[in-house]
Amino acid sequence: MNYNLIRDSLKLIESFEEKMNAHAAYSNDINGFIQWIIDEEHKNFPGHTGINWEGKENGRSPESVISTLIVHMNRYAKNYSKAAMQDSEFSTQDDFIYLINLQAFGEMSKMELIKKNIHDKQTGMQIIKRLLDKNWVSQYNSVEDKREKRISITEKGRLTLQKQMGKIRQATNIVTGDLTENEKTELIRLLNKLEHFHKPVFLEKINSKNILDKLTDKISNEKTKNNE
Repeated sequence: MNYNLIRDSLKLIESFEEKMNAHAAYSNDINGFIQWIIDEEHKNFPGHTGINWEGKENGRSPESVISTLIVHMNRYAKNYSKAAMQDSEFSTQDDFIYLINLQAFGEMSKMELIKKNIHDKQTGMQIIKRLLDKNWVSQYNSVEDKREKRISITEKGRLTLQKQMGKIRQATNIVTGDLTENEKTELIRLLNKLEHFHKPVFLEKINSKNILDKLTDKISNEKTKNNE
């Protein structure tokens, strides 16, 4: 038995637990442990300092570039989604995204479905009403809480979604362009990290008047703790 490997593994776990005790930035399970190891490994590499971007010579920040590119990617993806909806019964990409979530994760409450899609309540309710009107989903009272309405996809919804899934998958594949499998994995890692930062903020519904200052302080504290 390789006792050196066991000792090294225990040291890693101990370091992870110390990090968790100081700052719970990762889930306290094997997935959080793996993500922590990946992030620690990335700290050993200084990054690609030779990468250029439009406006860099004039002082444009990487944060500005990232924000702009994310907005652009959202617009590109929406454009491909519109193409995937051609000659279909769907009127918006949200219609089939809601159905995909219900098919993949099963029934859920209205608010669970809305939050999963990062919508405000009013927008989410409008989408759900549209799906109900087309008989693509059904709603019923929760067994645990009669005041709560639960939503599930109907057989008609499944058939409508299945009819268009070929084009939807085609549009999804196009979004990732010519990225290699390793690049896709790395992009997922980075986007998940941003997701874990931003989603709790969205669900907390911080007043827009205070959100910028509050998040600026949060980012500053995160960077300080990561450098400790």
